[in-house]
Amino acid sequence: MVAYKWTVLSNTTLGGLLASLDGTILLISLPVVFRGIGVNPFDPSTFPLLIWLLLGYGVVTATLLVTVGRLSDMWGRARMYNFGFAVFSSASILLFLEPWQGTTGAWALVGFRLIQAVGASFLFANSAALLTDAFPPNERGKAMGVNQIAFIGGSLVGLVVGGILASIPDLHIGPFVLPTWRIIFLVSVPIGIFGTVWAYWKLKEISIRRAGQKVDFAGNIAFALGLTLLLVGTTYGLLPYGSSTTGWGSPWVLAALIVGAALLVGFVFIELRVADPMFRLALFRVRSFAAGSSAALIGSLARGGLMLLLVIWFQGIWLPLHGYSFSETPLWAGIMMMPMIAGFLVSGPVSGWLSDRHGPRLLSTIGMSIGAVSFLALATLPVDFVYWQIGVALFASGCGMGMFAAPNAAAVMNSVPPENRGSASGMLATLQNTGQQMSLAIFFTIVIVGLAAHLPGTVPGALGSAGVPSGDAAILGQAIGGNPTGALFGAFLGENPMQQLLAIASSAPGWTPLSPTVQDRLLAPHFFASVVEPGFGTSISGAFYVASALTGAAAVISALRGRPYIHGVTAPTPPPASRTEKPAAAPDAAAPAYAGASPATPGGPGEPR
Repeated sequence: MVAYKWTVLSNTTLGGLLASLDGTILLISLPVVFRGIGVNPFDPSTFPLLIWLLLGYGVVTATLLVTVGRLSDMWGRARMYNFGFAVFSSASILLFLEPWQGTTGAWALVGFRLIQAVGASFLFANSAALLTDAFPPNERGKAMGVNQIAFIGGSLVGLVVGGILASIPDLHIGPFVLPTWRIIFLVSVPIGIFGTVWAYWKLKEISIRRAGQKVDFAGNIAFALGLTLLLVGTTYGLLPYGSSTTGWGSPWVLAALIVGAALLVGFVFIELRVADPMFRLALFRVRSFAAGSSAALIGSLARGGLMLLLVIWFQGIWLPLHGYSFSETPLWAGIMMMPMIAGFLVSGPVSGWLSDRHGPRLLSTIGMSIGAVSFLALATLPVDFVYWQIGVALFASGCGMGMFAAPNAAAVMNSVPPENRGSASGMLATLQNTGQQMSLAIFFTIVIVGLAAHLPGTVPGALGSAGVPSGDAAILGQAIGGNPTGALFGAFLGENPMQQLLAIASSAPGWTPLSPTVQDRLLAPHFFASVVEPGFGTSISGAFYVASALTGAAAVISALRGRPYIHGVTAPTPPPASRTEKPAAAPDAAAPAYAGASPATPGGPGEPR
């Protein structure tokens, strides 16, 4: 059993790293993928493709996590985890081999990414539960610390890996050519196959399962459909609608949000009335579980979308202002995110180890407080910052995330009965993924609305200074200011937006050809960045202030979580670490006393709160 717990930790860490890395690798490398399959990112008809390739992975995982966690409690966590690894690896192979080009090829990639996300949901939902089964309470913080590096750190590493892979040329092997975009998807294939074989060979079923339980079909359908509509609605709210720069006024978006919210309310009523609910809502009456889950949701809501905004800030504005060509920006944007990765790698394992000895409340509260301060620091930076300034802020932000993640996850998992660990792990991961997806929509909307408000005041002067005649300036100004979403996505995709905007403007009635000198000025990498810099600076500062306030609220919730509580062990503090290894079942030796506890009292008679 001693050796087995390290097997669980190493395999779930590999699975978490792979699943989270694949969730973000396209943020940086998507330009290469679009060019490789022959899709124009500036064509408005491709916006849904762009949105689904970027966000579809997170939508699917967030939707399925609780259902998968519940099924794992019923049918076996190791079995479901192994199945997820196999699905994930199979989808990775399909992504690598996808044979089509153009729009057909892009939608095929979307479909295979969604299948890959199904597999990832099994990995996300079961990792924390498998670790909780295998490790005693006084070592779970340490185990979660290592595992959280994989899940959160992997999403950061994905940015760097994507940037590096996007910069390499096509690989020529004799008469065969392996395009760069296929290499990006190839990365996860050998690791996925190895992890799948290893998981089937080594992981075994030690979880507690109750016989005779039924699948809560009504609850599963209400939750999955409601959350899907809610997340799809927020995702399509990013797309332009009519004359508006965003789609929040679209009847389809509003209908999706309203129906989705109604279904989630219905889910609550269903779960309170069925004999075998998909998720036992009474677990939220345990203060440690409720506070940890709420803080995780709010923390994800604060930081999830800012990752995309930071990448856009680097790729679309700061790097071009400093003379980098748009083709170089994906690699350098990934490199510039490395201080955040370093901060997380430094603080994650240490905070997990300390939480085993001193409890989760202080560490998680300090971590969220550091995050709030780092967001404030980012809000005060000018758009054209000095790099060491943002490097320090990103390192502090990574440290804050690391200090919060492991202690909080261990506290949540310690507080639930053994038979509910799968669904509890799924709920925690669902709240985090949902917060991240909604954060993307909220913060990107803040920036787009801010740009739309500021561009009319900055574009005419910039075009005049470049020598554009007044008639052409009016046409080009409309092209720039009328579609800030497309312009920003273009910069994000490693393309010079002015090249496409000039092509659009030149086909308009009344356009007169520009001189080569004026065209060169407009196509210089820094021109577009200088045009959007004032509006982007004001907007992103507002987004960081909102993120700081949310993170501060999460810090307060963490501070109010109460004394450490371990299900089946009533103690004011976690037991001290022992040099003698104990069987994994020992910490939950008291759990059978609660096996017959009412769903309304998830902690049994020993629950102090």
